[in-house]
Amino acid sequence: MLNGERAVVLLFIAPILHATPLSLLAEALSLSLLALFALVIEVFADSSPNSQLAQFKTRRGASSGILLGAVTLPCLMISRLIQLSRALSLHEIGVQGTQFSLNQIDWCCSIQFFCSTDLEYLRLQYWAAFACGFSVLGFLGYRLWQLPNNIQPISARTTRDVKFILSCLALCGTVCCVLFATKYHIGWSAALKLLWVLSQGLATVKLIQHVVHNFPFCASIGEALLVTGGLVIYFGDMFALTFAKIHGYLSQSELTYVQYGIKRSEISIIIQGMVLGLLLFPIFLKLILPIWECFTTSAYSNGRAYHEIGKSVTFYASLASVLIVIVPLWMQIVQTFHVHPLLWVIDFVVSEPLKRLSLCIYWVAVILVSVRRFYNISKNSKIERILLRKYYHLMAVLMFLPALIFQPKFLDLAFGAALAVFLVLEIIRVWRIWPLGQLVHQFMNAFTDHRDSDLLIVSHFSLLLGCALPIWMSSGFNDRPLAPFAGILSLGIGDTMVSYLVAMYHVFIVVAFFINLKIGHQWLATSMVSSGGAKQAVSVVSSIGWHWFSLLLAVTVSGLLEAYTAQLDNAFIPLVFYSLLCL
Repeated sequence: MLNGERAVVLLFIAPILHATPLSLLAEALSLSLLALFALVIEVFADSSPNSQLAQFKTRRGASSGILLGAVTLPCLMISRLIQLSRALSLHEIGVQGTQFSLNQIDWCCSIQFFCSTDLEYLRLQYWAAFACGFSVLGFLGYRLWQLPNNIQPISARTTRDVKFILSCLALCGTVCCVLFATKYHIGWSAALKLLWVLSQGLATVKLIQHVVHNFPFCASIGEALLVTGGLVIYFGDMFALTFAKIHGYLSQSELTYVQYGIKRSEISIIIQGMVLGLLLFPIFLKLILPIWECFTTSAYSNGRAYHEIGKSVTFYASLASVLIVIVPLWMQIVQTFHVHPLLWVIDFVVSEPLKRLSLCIYWVAVILVSVRRFYNISKNSKIERILLRKYYHLMAVLMFLPALIFQPKFLDLAFGAALAVFLVLEIIRVWRIWPLGQLVHQFMNAFTDHRDSDLLIVSHFSLLLGCALPIWMSSGFNDRPLAPFAGILSLGIGDTMVSYLVAMYHVFIVVAFFINLKIGHQWLATSMVSSGGAKQAVSVVSSIGWHWFSLLLAVTVSGLLEAYTAQLDNAFIPLVFYSLLCL
């Protein structure tokens, strides 16, 4: 029943539950129930190869990953809740136990207000993440109950097992609805929040079916659950933010906007608008291209070259209209930009030209030298493909670490720009848009492995997001200085060195992971001191000293997960590492 991956996931959940305060008891109980039923469904699914789940065209060579995919996002949310609860309790103790001036009391009260606002916002996000995972588990349990048409009836024992799973899922759902209701006063507000959470769960079920059927052999069920759950929460946040802002305009009050969530920065709004706009762009393109083909087919019955050029012109014109007109229009609705968001970005970059433009030049130089060098090696060398791919992990360290130390806000924007470029290039590659489609496809194929398919190449997305997500999630309150570095350290240093040592010398993976992350932490502090970042270096060193057990636990669990999981490690390890560092 317990293999290596499942045992590591339970080891990941246990310290989070142990660190949960009594104020988050409902969330801890719901997470325990979610993990229990995810484990049961994964065991049953993996032991029933002839079930309906076999019809899902998941990634070859990977386990289902249902348990890991179901608990990662809720664990991430509850870790942030623990962090904010700790901040709120510390500020309450400080206000009650210390004599402050009136201005200091006002400052502490304002911090306490924003922490409590963030706490309520993250609490709702946790329940949305829980609903996403639980709804997919319910859907998988229902599919296990069904039978393919060409399979003989299953035994009575198996039928009882499936009915037991469905009954337990129904009981779990009822209990969690009660737990959710205990956190909010009975009324229309609680009913609307419950409806909102359940709608995100249903949306995740529909989206994961779409992903598995339309992108075959690209992901396991756990990976698809992580991606679809994250997208639904991100889209849901965008929709709720838009609704709250419009409601604030109509009622001439920002109360709804403040109560829904935290005040967003311009950078976060720009990233959210661009990313979600590009994710919706293929749907828009599917509507535009048939209209264009109707006009051109009747006028030009032949000429493939003309057709490709016309398709490319339509594509680039549609892309420009989405990124320059439609997405900025949404940004102006939810955030007051005094200029066009594109002009705001340019003004932000040139506001500190020496630092930010120099950093851009440094990035371009690193990319040009590294990509040209590694691409030539990939074509002519006999080095294992997995080691070639780790060169890009080292390149990520060279690019992102200096920026995170000296220009964290600019790095936030740069991550969003890089993600947008990756999305555009992947759309061009998949649709074979002239003249770049075939060239991008040939280049990307040089670095693919068994986790990529002919349809989608996801490794570069997982590396970028693995480094970016811990930084983005640490943009608010953060009392763990190492937490923003979780992705860069775990993927850029730990994962790279582990892969090299295991491939070359077969070193035990957890020891190697810990040694290299420890070296990375020491090098990080040394580089900060030598380059003038003494204050941040002191905070990092003190974080290592005071939270040694948390660091040791995070490194151990991440190393074990790297050793035992068959899932996409670039997607899961940074989130697991970050969640444990927040405790």
